[in-house]
Amino acid sequence: MATEEQRRALVLVALAAVLANASWFSATAIVPALEDQWHLTADGAAWLVVVVQIGFVTGSVGAAMLNLPDRLQPRRLIAGSSVAAGLCNLALLLAHGLALALPIRLLVGVALAGVYAPAVRLVASHFERGRGVATGVVVGGLTLGSGTPHLVRGLGHVPWQVTIAVTSVLAGLAAVAVSTVRPGPAAVSSPPLDVGAAVRALARERPLRLATMGYLGHMWELYALWSWLAAFFVAARADSRPGPAQTGVVTFLAIGVAGLLGAVAAGRLADRLGRTTITSAAMLLSAACCLASPLIYGAALPVLVAVLLIWGAAVIADSAQFSAAVTELAEPRYAGSVLALQLALGFTLTIASIRLVPLAVGVAGWRYALLPLAIGPLLGTVAMLRLRRLPAALTLANGRR
Repeated sequence: MATEEQRRALVLVALAAVLANASWFSATAIVPALEDQWHLTADGAAWLVVVVQIGFVTGSVGAAMLNLPDRLQPRRLIAGSSVAAGLCNLALLLAHGLALALPIRLLVGVALAGVYAPAVRLVASHFERGRGVATGVVVGGLTLGSGTPHLVRGLGHVPWQVTIAVTSVLAGLAAVAVSTVRPGPAAVSSPPLDVGAAVRALARERPLRLATMGYLGHMWELYALWSWLAAFFVAARADSRPGPAQTGVVTFLAIGVAGLLGAVAAGRLADRLGRTTITSAAMLLSAACCLASPLIYGAALPVLVAVLLIWGAAVIADSAQFSAAVTELAEPRYAGSVLALQLALGFTLTIASIRLVPLAVGVAGWRYALLPLAIGPLLGTVAMLRLRRLPAALTLANGRR
């Protein structure tokens, strides 16, 4: 049973995650408007997505090498990073094309690297038990925030500048939300600077490597699906020509709402049944949705939306459990740095999978474009089942593996 202090910390950190991450997909949500005003091509739209990933990788590597999630007060790092993300996001209003937009979006990604790992680290310090569901709430918040720009666009034919302004203000409010959250009783003292700590941990510790391989399989699918779900929906409903409102709402429900519910439910189950059990089940379900994507293409609206909602829940359900596993498997003093490095590797992989989808569209069309994403969760499941057989797996979820 969580204490009042634990609940307060979790709610505020999760709220900050929702608000800050609204800036991640803000440019993706306004692509249709930019296609008209900037004459944006499909390749240009892809780069608007990919460059944020590149920025996040750059920021995460820097954070891991400098041990920022372990050496700085998490609330201060999250607050500063949120404000920076909001300001960089707002700067998109000054752009009139990709020449300025791409470096701006790169900086948004760099700034957001200071939110994820510190948020997970901060919540973990409050929850030695129930860490899976607590981390699930935070990642669910990040997921809900990722879908928020689509909701803003789905509320009506608002100018794209409004979407950018709203998501920028939300990122600023994230700093206010997290400003009073102090580390919990499980927090460890700030370690000395060790630029190689995270790399050595992944190189030497097989359990951490397997958990990271599972995470990489998950990430191969996750951001490619999030990035192209709206486009897949529009293509699948081409005969009925869905407008921005319907597309925005469906995308928000699949990414934001279903994702939040999936992350929280999986966290609760992982604390009871084990991390490797739930991550493997979630990846198998999301892989099944990948393989079913050609079958639902062009299907009746209720069928299409139902599968997208299931997919949206399954694709993120395991994400928090990989983060929780790092906090349980890594040396506590440098767990935040290891988590940041794991994130950097995962987001590097997303660059390839995000770019792969448009290439697949060119070769086989939208009906089959998402099929290659199934490879990731299937390989990730193999890695987590191997981790399950190791003695170190007993440190996961209080012995529930």
